[in-house]
Amino acid sequence: MVQREESRGLLFGLPLSLIWGYIAIAVFMTGDGIELAFLSRYVVDLGFSPTQASFLFTVYGLLAALSSWSSGVLADIFGPRRIMRIGVIAWIVFHVLFLFFGLGEKNYALMVLFYGIRGLAYPLFIYAFVVWVSHVAPRERQASAMGWYWTMYSIGIGFLGTYLPSFTIPHIGFMGTLWMAVAWVVVAGAMVMLLVKDWQRADNGANTSLAGRLRELSRGVTILFDHRSILVAALVRIICNLPLFGFPVIMPLFFTSAEVGFTMEQWLRIWGALFIVTIFTNVMWGLIGDRIGWVFQMRWFGCAGCALATLAFYYVPLTYGASFSVAILAAVALGIGVSAFVPMGAIFPTMAPEHKGAALSAHNLAAGLSSFMGPAIATLGISTVGVEGIVWIYALLYLLGVVLTYFIHVDQPGFEHKAKLTAPFSDRSKTSEVL
Repeated sequence: MVQREESRGLLFGLPLSLIWGYIAIAVFMTGDGIELAFLSRYVVDLGFSPTQASFLFTVYGLLAALSSWSSGVLADIFGPRRIMRIGVIAWIVFHVLFLFFGLGEKNYALMVLFYGIRGLAYPLFIYAFVVWVSHVAPRERQASAMGWYWTMYSIGIGFLGTYLPSFTIPHIGFMGTLWMAVAWVVVAGAMVMLLVKDWQRADNGANTSLAGRLRELSRGVTILFDHRSILVAALVRIICNLPLFGFPVIMPLFFTSAEVGFTMEQWLRIWGALFIVTIFTNVMWGLIGDRIGWVFQMRWFGCAGCALATLAFYYVPLTYGASFSVAILAAVALGIGVSAFVPMGAIFPTMAPEHKGAALSAHNLAAGLSSFMGPAIATLGISTVGVEGIVWIYALLYLLGVVLTYFIHVDQPGFEHKAKLTAPFSDRSKTSEVL
């Protein structure tokens, strides 16, 4: 198995020609996510309200969603490397402006403006690389290749991005840690520009007119209405990561409250444990999903598993207080559930192989909307239903996701024979996976 994959430029589903790009994703997300688990607490400490802190993340997520939508098609038209370069430059410029004129001057309007615009930058980098992977990895190994991608993402935003601040904040403070993020992003950009040599991708749109490019860009939205399964998959994609973006807004306040009793450093390490487990489970679920079925895995281990784990993440510390080991177990459970959604990156281009860029833009739009709706639900709910109510909203949306997966039909490469055996009430002449 390994020898055969190596002959095709793969190692357990990882395209070896893009290995430096994968590493660059981990490095970039370390810089991009370094503030995720503590910024809301820091903004409140500066004198702003929890609602204002949540709104900051909401605006960021909304602009990230818009950028996520366009990134797939832009990468398909202009090339992933060029779009990734633009993303790095824009990220650095607006992060510096956010720190200098926003946080440095305690100017809330500029904080929202510059942090929000920075939200346009990071999807250009990470989702352009998804397009690159989709063109290089074989169709039957797409989930495994995406599993490696999300592993690198987790190493960056979750492991390094969360654990580093727990060590740097006591020594160089919040602002020093935020300035340190620039160095990580610079290194990631240099790695993509200088070390990734592989350009195996379809050159679709290279000589297309402006009208053709705009038409392809708009298809990233219209494909949602032309293809019902893609629309349903997009809804599940929105649901799957809601707590990952909503919990960092509300849980630092909850975990460090007198009611629970953790310190900020302990909270950061608990949240980091979630991502440590995904380093391994992203690859594991990618390999498993290629074998047991992408949709089946997402339904029961993703949606159903996350519904239970989301509730546990709140009720475990509420019940046991500042018990570090028990809280870690709850974080690990949520990490295992969230990583079961790794086949998402493979499902979209598989459902529309003739328009991969548009399909991935639909995927990226849904991912961006998740980063918007997670904090938005927290912003709207923090003063009405409180933390407990927000957690229940997330859990119920996961249960809705279980139902939605029954309406996703995808021809999973290499899985047709299993689909026939496990779908006894479907049309045996069809090979769509309806698990």
